[in-house]
Amino acid sequence: MAINKITPAGGINISIQAIASIAGSAAIECYGVVGLSAKNSLTNQVGNLLGKKDFAEGVVCEKDKKGGYIINLYIIVASETKITEVVAEIQKRVSYILEKTFGIAFKKVNVYVQGVLEI
Repeated sequence: MAINKITPAGGINISIQAIASIAGSAAIECYGVVGLSAKNSLTNQVGNLLGKKDFAEGVVCEKDKKGGYIINLYIIVASETKITEVVAEIQKRVSYILEKTFGIAFKKVNVYVQGVLEI
């Protein structure tokens, strides 16, 4: 799936890989985030941390029935951090960065905490 955007200069196709890369980079820069995790991994947390090339496994972009876009992020947070604050910061930052970069408003940024890691 790609996001198609029409501008006065022509059409633009934004790949899911590009969205995942930008969203993943924005998320891991937030305080308290150890890294991204694959969507379906709930086992060994350290082994499941994704590198920058694999961000597409930890970031899922969906199109809802009304035509809006939803981002789902799967993260691992550091212990002794307030998870609600970390999640709220990720939602704000990722939404802002994606809208600024691509010029598309994303309806929701859902953050799923896959684990807590002591660092």
